[in-house]
Amino acid sequence: MKYIVVTGGVMSGLGKGITTASIGRLLKNRGYQVTAVKIDPYLNIDAGTMNPAQHGEVFVLSDGGEVDLDLGNYERFLDINLKSLHNITTGKVYRNVIEKERRGDFLGATVQIIPHITDEIKHCIRGAAEVEVNGGKKAEICMVEVGGTVGDIESMPFLEAVRQMHGELAPQDMLLVHVTLVPVDTMGDLKTKPTQHSVKALRELGLQPDIIVGRSSEVIGPQTKKKISAFTDVPAKAVVSAKDVPDIYQIPVELEKEGLADVICGYLALENREPDPTWYRVVSQEYTSRVTVAIVSKYGIEDVYMSIKESLKHAGRALSTEVNIRWLDAETFSLRDLADVDGILIPGGFGKRGIEGKIRAIQYARENRKPYLGLCLGFQLSVIEYARHVLGIPDATSEEMGPGTHVIAILPEQEDVSNLGGTMRLGNCNVDLKEGTRAAELYGKTGTVERHRHRYEVNPMFIKDLEDAALVFSGSCGERMEICELPDHPFYLATQFHPEFKSSPTKPSPPYIGFVEACKKNKSSSKDQVR
Repeated sequence: MKYIVVTGGVMSGLGKGITTASIGRLLKNRGYQVTAVKIDPYLNIDAGTMNPAQHGEVFVLSDGGEVDLDLGNYERFLDINLKSLHNITTGKVYRNVIEKERRGDFLGATVQIIPHITDEIKHCIRGAAEVEVNGGKKAEICMVEVGGTVGDIESMPFLEAVRQMHGELAPQDMLLVHVTLVPVDTMGDLKTKPTQHSVKALRELGLQPDIIVGRSSEVIGPQTKKKISAFTDVPAKAVVSAKDVPDIYQIPVELEKEGLADVICGYLALENREPDPTWYRVVSQEYTSRVTVAIVSKYGIEDVYMSIKESLKHAGRALSTEVNIRWLDAETFSLRDLADVDGILIPGGFGKRGIEGKIRAIQYARENRKPYLGLCLGFQLSVIEYARHVLGIPDATSEEMGPGTHVIAILPEQEDVSNLGGTMRLGNCNVDLKEGTRAAELYGKTGTVERHRHRYEVNPMFIKDLEDAALVFSGSCGERMEICELPDHPFYLATQFHPEFKSSPTKPSPPYIGFVEACKKNKSSSKDQVR
């Protein structure tokens, strides 16, 4: 097993996760089996109970793990399915060590950060690296991203564990990549001082970077690279420019041009194979049309909807269509804001704030025959809207929202749940698709597997009434409704699951493909009507 550890300096939000995923993609393009681990130094066990407005999207893995959004990028870039083990948090590490101490596993020893916590960290990294992630194949290379910034108190045990692993492994089996900021001053000059100080802080922890990835708004030229090399003892060829690009999927292309794969293969004694051009061809697809999609949201932070944004991009690229997103606040938007968009999307979420606005948007999409895609909460609200305005149940609502006629009810197994973390219906579930429906047409089969994250379902007492009123439940999991659609609508589809969690540039999600394609048709028909 080869390990590539990615750290960050100067400031957070530099793009360590995308850099990690992009390096992994370079190696995957050369035929290597790659996996990835994200270390999050927070004390939470996982991301499941964290406020998305502060932390960003909670990504759900196939086994139900609620994790940091970077793992979503790993899956999208590497076309792999990760497990909960691939997200290591301080909370998980300390919980494991304390459980071992309570069982007496340490035979009365005084439990300390070193060696017990660092040993547990190394055990978690090695364990995650061995998990099969790609069609039963084991990885040959494990990417390890250390969250936070060098110098943070929270990260120190993890960096110490990395230092120990570095000493335990052969030199050609571990590589350290340090991502840092190379800002541009008011005179247009690239400044290397932040990088110098960041590497100095890393060296004080006993770690010397092998490669420096300089994040900048401008290309880092040869002279600047030489200067960074002189101050950090990193060869100039291993100082890599990572300039801002408009599309994250172009980053592997840019890193390929920088020769990063050549440097990595040299350090790790890997055969530098000819890269498969498929990825580069897919992400370089030219756009021939453009559509605008309204996303009626309640959190106001785009990172909360990271997978949705990326899935629209995946579908758009497959259809040579650029998807422009118009973000609308569920509490303040006007129906006039929906008049000139080509499609409407209602994402997932929790709580009753903004619910009535989302229902108004769904009603508008249904009555005005706008392409519509609802996700998780959007699926539940689609049922509520239909019950109110077609079935004639004016107080139709969800049990989550309070009093009324509960056409959406809490899942039976959720009624006595007290702990919030990791207790929802999570991860992969089989979904049966009804023949002859739009859902079955999109998937091209009568069954699929999709990921879930919810506590509520369509109340079984109302399913027949809704179906009699022409709402088609085209997907189900046992007795649970998973997809609803309207056959006489240009495109009206809502899913209880989150199809965006399985979408990637090379395998766009079928519901998103159908939605973007319908938006294209809607735009074309609108132009024809104007003419």
